[in-house]
Amino acid sequence: MNATKMFLPMLGHTRGKRSAVTCSLKCDNACSKAVCNTSTNSYFRDIASLAFTRRTALGLGLAGALSAAVVLTGCGTEAGSGTSGPTASGKLEFTPIKAVDAAVDRFDVPTGFGWAPIVRWGDPLFTDTPDFDFAAQTPDAQAGQFGYNNDYLEILRQPDGKKGLLVCNHEYVNPSIMFPAAPVDEAETVARRSIFRNAVGMSVVELERAKRGTPWSYVRGGKLNRRVTVDTKFELTGPVAGSDLVKTAADPEGRFVLGTLGNCAGGTTPWGTILSGEENFNGFFRTNGSSAQDRRYGLEDEETKMGWELDDPRFDARGEDHRNEPNRFGYIVEIDPEDPNSVPKKHSSLGRFKHEGANVIVADNGRVVAYSGDDERFDYLYKFVSKNKYKKGDKAHNMTLLAEGDLYVAQFAGSAESEIDGTGKLPADGNFDGTGKWLPLVVGGKSAISSMGVQEVLVYTRLAADIAGATKMDRCEDVEPSLKTGKVYVACTNNSKRGVEKGAKADEANPRIENRDGHVIEITEKGDDATATAFNWNILLLCGDPAKNTSAYFGGFPVDQVSPISCPDNLAFDAAGNLWISTDGAPSVIGYNDGLFKVGLEGSNRGNVQQFASMPREAETCGPIIHEEESMVYVAVQHPGEDGDYGAPTSMFPDFVAAGASPAAGQVSGPRPSVVQIFLEGAK
Repeated sequence: MNATKMFLPMLGHTRGKRSAVTCSLKCDNACSKAVCNTSTNSYFRDIASLAFTRRTALGLGLAGALSAAVVLTGCGTEAGSGTSGPTASGKLEFTPIKAVDAAVDRFDVPTGFGWAPIVRWGDPLFTDTPDFDFAAQTPDAQAGQFGYNNDYLEILRQPDGKKGLLVCNHEYVNPSIMFPAAPVDEAETVARRSIFRNAVGMSVVELERAKRGTPWSYVRGGKLNRRVTVDTKFELTGPVAGSDLVKTAADPEGRFVLGTLGNCAGGTTPWGTILSGEENFNGFFRTNGSSAQDRRYGLEDEETKMGWELDDPRFDARGEDHRNEPNRFGYIVEIDPEDPNSVPKKHSSLGRFKHEGANVIVADNGRVVAYSGDDERFDYLYKFVSKNKYKKGDKAHNMTLLAEGDLYVAQFAGSAESEIDGTGKLPADGNFDGTGKWLPLVVGGKSAISSMGVQEVLVYTRLAADIAGATKMDRCEDVEPSLKTGKVYVACTNNSKRGVEKGAKADEANPRIENRDGHVIEITEKGDDATATAFNWNILLLCGDPAKNTSAYFGGFPVDQVSPISCPDNLAFDAAGNLWISTDGAPSVIGYNDGLFKVGLEGSNRGNVQQFASMPREAETCGPIIHEEESMVYVAVQHPGEDGDYGAPTSMFPDFVAAGASPAAGQVSGPRPSVVQIFLEGAK
């Protein structure tokens, strides 16, 4: 058996066809371990991580003139796919596809659309980088090739639409698929670990095409192409910079950090930079695991699955020299894609936790507001409000806005709590809804937690939020504000432990126990002011397959006319204001491959879920982008064939070489995570 698969605590505990390998490699088997949050705060349901809003990029430009795309950040045997006719609202019209059984390995799009990869794991980004060769990988080659397991995705375009920039996260690797079962010697083992380190992080890739609406090609050797890895230098900003809590033997000043880890979702700022969330960073470090801080962040005294501590001592935080190294990860990072020589930043003012991503909007008073979720069972939803104001066209100034400001955490209250029985039954008033508060953690440069200083609050943000009395969420993932209405949408992926763990009972915001399908919450800030400290909320979707889950709720839309949807992860909007949802985990719950879905938000179309795309076998849908005016959609296809092996793949995406067949010219012998473009057939 492949060494990667020897220790899979989630094996037999996932449902359907969800891969226990994903649980092991992506989040260090978090669901098999004790809940990190042992506070007595009330519980609030799974909220998908808040991703920074995709606004028009002001003052941005690839050579002075790029514009930010409207982006989406972050199901089974053929079943009813909902409405059979074309969608009625918005320019991107399509007939919803049927859900695809999780055992089927193909990529499905609506009739009239085609698809093709833009860039795949291993594709060379530089002229001196060798072509990808499954059988001859090297650390140096991978450092110049597109990374593994692409997640958050953005495409910035020049006004004429012919040139662009693709920016993407690379969250983690899967050794079982990348290499044969056993290395031949210790030297090869060490080389593989180096390849893995060079395969995570981020990529920036130039694009070109003939005209708007036609497929892109990536530019090998583009002058803006860049790889960001665990060895890239980052500047730490905000109150934590220079703190004793982040100083190490290698960085005695505590101001510069090498690398970024566990990069999941992200966001695009109004000034044209890209934000990336450091999520499951804990699994890369070995610590003493004895402190309350370590336990709250899931840090343990165990050999890590990647074994990087065997090569680089900073990943072994048991000794004094590197004790603080884990405190230097778990932040929102910011990269300027137009400057390949710039030093990326880690923003401590937004707090340290398992950021799914971050979405930035500019409030009416000019201050920047960033929403972010902590993607772990029973953790929290956060909001950052900048001290200083946005200046249109002043990119240098705007790139300082996330370094200083106020940090809040959410507390929810329901309007009919006495009626919540854990089944998902609607209250008598016909809505799951209520009010909420943004509880202060840091305000005006001072800590709002009397027992903790500002630096402690921002390094041990989870502990500060415990004390503040935040509402426990079910793995907060993507959070997206709508530019059309100002409402904020939170994707709550799932939580199989609600109603199981002690004290984790259902409430109106989390109305189902063992909430495996997840839900989506809609937040309205008080007075439509993004900087407000109070809000109203309601549940838009209780996800599921209505044929199998009677508690599924679709905003009042008839349940027999929707596409089945489970495990909402990333969110985005099209120009018409419709919500788009990508999923992660549907195979384990409803037996269908993950997909991309469009959801109406207004009038009689509110809650109408229609499936647009279906992923290949065992793949997650990530980083969706909707360019409605071009009838083009983009997704990052992550971990296709996750449960397979190098010699026995379960997916052949994106080349789809038949099992046992000889690969054709340009094809490979296994699955490759890829960025995919979906376009109208006939576009040239």
